[in-house]
Amino acid sequence: MNDADNAMITLEKISKIYPGAVPVTALTQIDLVIKPGERLALLGKSGSGKSTLLNLLALIDKPSGGRLTIDDRAAEDFSENDATRYRRRDLGFIFQFFNLLPTLTLRENICLPMELLGHDDHGLMMELCREAGICDQLDRYPEEVSGGEQQRAAVIRALVKKPRLILADEPTGNLDLDTGLHIVSLMNEICDRFNTALVMVTHSREAASVCSRRLKIIDGRLLPDV
Repeated sequence: MNDADNAMITLEKISKIYPGAVPVTALTQIDLVIKPGERLALLGKSGSGKSTLLNLLALIDKPSGGRLTIDDRAAEDFSENDATRYRRRDLGFIFQFFNLLPTLTLRENICLPMELLGHDDHGLMMELCREAGICDQLDRYPEEVSGGEQQRAAVIRALVKKPRLILADEPTGNLDLDTGLHIVSLMNEICDRFNTALVMVTHSREAASVCSRRLKIIDGRLLPDV
């Protein structure tokens, strides 16, 4: 079977160059296939191109060269509205600094993606919150709970709509080791349940260990992890 069979997202010879007085090459000749339900860790130093790659997968940015396809549809064929629908419906995002809205409670933050999609699965939301151990904190605001509790809420917010793909950008980077490992374990368990694919950018080999495939980015090039 060809690697591209059953692919959700395929990148072929992708490059990204930021123009300027001195152009900056962020990615060079990237080949990558992401299949439904798989776990992929991208390891690399700051500035290596990891976050640029996430932005391309989310259609937030466009490649300078090569071909990016989503469900066999070329990225250049997506209008801005198409890209917004794709992000809203198919993607979940988890960030290093949690990115919870400070004026909303944890409950309101978690429910926001479902409201944007026009459906509300309160039962599933509460079930996931029980698994995450944050039911007692749902009516508190982000500043009133710990960083670990904020990130648990962010994980539930990303996954409660059952997206096809989670893009996690250093999800443990602002947490101590034990809390970070609990967070990636929670992500992994819920992704398993929904057959959600995970692409996680991380510096942490401990966090990357939950992923079945690990690659590294060095100077914009994608290499096997050894």
